[in-house]
Amino acid sequence: MKIVAIWTGAVAVLTLAACGSAPPPADTDPGSAATTVQSCGQTLGFAAPPQRAVALEQNATEIMLSLGLADRMAGTSYRTDPVLDEIAEAYAGVPVLAERYPARESLLAAEPDFTYSTFASAYAPDAAGSREDLAALGVPAYLSAHSCPDRAPGPVPFESILQEITDIGTVFGVPERAAALVAEQRARLAAAAGTSTPERSVLWYYSGTSTPHVAGSGGLAATMSEVVGVRNAFDDAPQAWAEGSWEEIAERDPDVFVLADLTRGGDGDSAQSKIDFLRAHPVASQLRAVREGAFIVVPGSTLDPSIRSVSAVEP
Repeated sequence: MKIVAIWTGAVAVLTLAACGSAPPPADTDPGSAATTVQSCGQTLGFAAPPQRAVALEQNATEIMLSLGLADRMAGTSYRTDPVLDEIAEAYAGVPVLAERYPARESLLAAEPDFTYSTFASAYAPDAAGSREDLAALGVPAYLSAHSCPDRAPGPVPFESILQEITDIGTVFGVPERAAALVAEQRARLAAAAGTSTPERSVLWYYSGTSTPHVAGSGGLAATMSEVVGVRNAFDDAPQAWAEGSWEEIAERDPDVFVLADLTRGGDGDSAQSKIDFLRAHPVASQLRAVREGAFIVVPGSTLDPSIRSVSAVEP
């Protein structure tokens, strides 16, 4: 059965609209001016824009390609979803180093002069290695602010995504491209602001069945709730994704379930598997939102901070 987003009589909170802008033409001189950016407590210095960058997972890759930087990429890895249509052709020309994270040896064999990831797990010892070790080899390693190991608890603001785009534009000497992409994202966020009603409660259901993982106040989903003007059913949980129980969810009785459609194939990952489970579960099936089919489906990738995320709040 085809999954559709249904919320009759309520405000449309989320859509599956594609995100990201078409890659700009490669029309600027990479330049040679030295520059620095800050990343998770490290100052990354560049005598000139990198020419052999490796993006360690899909979100980083899509930001680079949306800035027209395919010709500066020596590799990519860890693709979890089909690449955005507007950058698919550019992606096809970038070497894929590994299905998931490349091992340190595979990464270094690509002779990178810059690495970039939106998840700290890319820099684990059994993956690319620590950022400090890479820096010692002369390879600056950028990590997204939302994944900083010492990040204080709290919502992930869209502003951090926009700053990341700005940083990457600075690193590669294409600030005008970054500014254009940031402006596009800001305009889309402004158009989405306040498109729902505050009394509506939303349960952001990410994964799991016996123990459902639901959005708390410490991640991007919390910010999405604020942008569109709905109440996060678990806004009192400090985590980005908290472990809930069906009894507690029943007590909170959310008006709408937002279902992350994940492609990794685990228990309760796909949106359809979530719907099937909810309709069969003795407690969840009695919830009004489940009985009425008040489900809104979003790609799981939009709930990780990226250029795709704005599409999850567009009316």
